[in-house]
Amino acid sequence: MDAKEIKHLPAAEALLHADGLKHVEIEKPFIAIANSFNEITPGHIHLRKLVEHVKRGVREAGAIPFEFNTIGVCDGIAMGHTGMKYSLPSRETIADSIEEMVRAHGVFAGIVFIAACDKNIPGHLKAAARLNLPSVFVTAGPMAPGYYKGKKIGVKAAFEARAQLELGKISKEEYQKIVCCACPGAGTCSGLYTANSMAAVTEALGLSLPMCATALALSKEKEKIAYESGKLIVQLVKNGLKARNVMTEQAFENSLRLDIAIGASTNTMLHVPDIAKEAGYSFDLRRINELSETTPNLVRLDPSSDYFMDDLHLAGGIPAVMAELKSKGLIHNTTTVEGKMFDRLYGFAEVKNKEVIRPIENPYSKEGGIAVLYGNLAEQGSVVKTSGISSEFPKVFEGKAAVFDSEEQANDFIAKGKVQKGSVIVIRFEGPVGGPGMREMLYPTAAISGLDLDNDVALITDGRFSGATKGACIGHVMPEAALGGNIAVVKNGDKIRIDLDKGRIDLLISKDELAKRKKGLKIKLRELPNGVLKNFRKRFIRE
Repeated sequence: MDAKEIKHLPAAEALLHADGLKHVEIEKPFIAIANSFNEITPGHIHLRKLVEHVKRGVREAGAIPFEFNTIGVCDGIAMGHTGMKYSLPSRETIADSIEEMVRAHGVFAGIVFIAACDKNIPGHLKAAARLNLPSVFVTAGPMAPGYYKGKKIGVKAAFEARAQLELGKISKEEYQKIVCCACPGAGTCSGLYTANSMAAVTEALGLSLPMCATALALSKEKEKIAYESGKLIVQLVKNGLKARNVMTEQAFENSLRLDIAIGASTNTMLHVPDIAKEAGYSFDLRRINELSETTPNLVRLDPSSDYFMDDLHLAGGIPAVMAELKSKGLIHNTTTVEGKMFDRLYGFAEVKNKEVIRPIENPYSKEGGIAVLYGNLAEQGSVVKTSGISSEFPKVFEGKAAVFDSEEQANDFIAKGKVQKGSVIVIRFEGPVGGPGMREMLYPTAAISGLDLDNDVALITDGRFSGATKGACIGHVMPEAALGGNIAVVKNGDKIRIDLDKGRIDLLISKDELAKRKKGLKIKLRELPNGVLKNFRKRFIRE
């Protein structure tokens, strides 16, 4: 049903009059605006102002905007405690709530998605694929980087400062100064963490206007993009261009190549396949690995370098990176929300700073910034951000396991200064079932980095790492410990080998010993009260 059919439903028409609509306005297209505004998440606090520019564009183009809100979790605030377990489940809540609002009312001709932050953008993308209406995304935009002692810093610096304070490497006063400087205002955290990675993926899919992913949150350019997006959605409704006309299999491949080329967050390897599944396509880890093997790493931003999202924007943004990839035939000529093919839209994009965006003839590496590792510790795969690993870290690393059954145990161990060089820290029972919720773990990785042990210690988990993570941090180990994966039988002192060249991660015990441990394995899942986490676990296992 569309808005024009409302006249056949007198109660619905009466209620729309109660909203303030005039009779003639009911004949106009109704545009839903799914807004993630809230007052606790910095990536969302400016969205109330941004939505007004979208609405102005919608009205000037001859349609009627209707705003509604959905939730958004700040992973940085949720990090390091049990609240982080709710972050990934919130993605499903967001997708479901948008679907419910749109389908329940049944009058919307198109949707503008105003999204930010780590699980929020994927939730909106899942809803867009599911609903398949004309759709445009306005991602929130990065916050400006902070400055400390004349150097750009981001939220990662605050996490690292905690470890330095706990071990007496900095004073409490210096710690407080770093924390106060790291995040200067509204926007998604300033480095190439998950939120900005997913904004880049959205632009590469073709669902947002060029430069949307990198335009700073509080810039006039972002306001203009919001206004133009409001006008554009009405044109899409007239043209009948729907979300899945843009979200094609080739477009998802483009987005993955872009993601790999910029060395984005490993969390995109969790989100993009799930979003593609909503649109009817399959991208498993093996297929992603094939793309990574043929996609050069052209960009390294914080946490992998001293460059930030504002530097990428000034260097040409996502269009410039995609144009570089296109020059070697690595990008498909897909359709964008502007109704234009890639060649028309990005064909004239250029790199304005070759230090920030490397020419494709001179990449950081010939293979991408994200890799999938297999082996007896990850029989179904695991994910590592290779662009975040220093060139000084050995390509083949063997170390003794230090095993923890929760993030809290690992954090306590690190905070007490017990980490030894040559260790492989194993954090298990933090996966989708074991956690449950598969929380991100930036505290242990940032602590290791803050202690300058990036090149001497590796971390492995069946949970996830934050997009702000750097170093040899291998996440998404599958099968997870709670489902009987081999990570569940690792013991303290076991040797583990990580071979980055061969793409392997192995527990160095005999097959007989592995079988013996597996046979004696007894798993008891954490008890949960009724609610979100119990429902989330049921997606993967029946209790």
